[in-house]
Amino acid sequence: MKLIRADWQVPDHIHALTTTRLDGVSRPPYDGLNLGLHVGDDPGAVVQNRGILMQALGLKLSPQWLSQVHGTGVVEAQPDGQVREADACWSRRPGVACAVLTADCLPVLFTDSEGSRVAAAHAGWRGLAAGVLEATLRHFPNPGKVQAWLGPAIGPLAFEVGEEVHARFVSELPETEVAFVHSPTQPGKWLADLYQLARLRLQAAGVQAISGGDYCTFTEAEYFYSYRRDGQTGRMASLIWIEG
Repeated sequence: MKLIRADWQVPDHIHALTTTRLDGVSRPPYDGLNLGLHVGDDPGAVVQNRGILMQALGLKLSPQWLSQVHGTGVVEAQPDGQVREADACWSRRPGVACAVLTADCLPVLFTDSEGSRVAAAHAGWRGLAAGVLEATLRHFPNPGKVQAWLGPAIGPLAFEVGEEVHARFVSELPETEVAFVHSPTQPGKWLADLYQLARLRLQAAGVQAISGGDYCTFTEAEYFYSYRRDGQTGRMASLIWIEG
């Protein structure tokens, strides 16, 4: 199974990764390892894909799957198989994986220097602007000891947004101006760098150890689902857990 493993220096008992669309049993337009039950795919195929993933990762407990709403809700991951409405989850229980689903939005995975707790956040521009990363960090005693990994998201040359998005970020944190450039093709539009926006907000919240941000889901169609590119499509999962 093709996986994107987090490239960071954390304790060995912390596992963190993002899936790709490769492998799995879903048919077009979800072809591959679609892990989202909410996108119109055959539910049986998604359940089978989730089983394939759990087996490949050696997970004995179901990950904490979320019903994501582009907000700032954070829940504690539970091993009961229930889907919870939130855009982030955290855990300090070994073997209980935190998971978020994306197809252009930014997945951010967190752990502390001791590897005593983990978290996963789903950060599209709305959640990012509303403070989902900061809300997730509130479940760690010391943000200065937190490491964050930015998983695959739409890249800075592909994410075109309107003036309202630019104004929302810059009015709250002026330093984020550097994450926007004028669109070369659409007057009044901007190209936004989700990775840079996340880094700046994490740094403002006290996190200094930030890695990842090396992919573009929109342009790398072989490996990633992209809602902006394809519309009807599947979802990758980003997961983090403490070894059980």
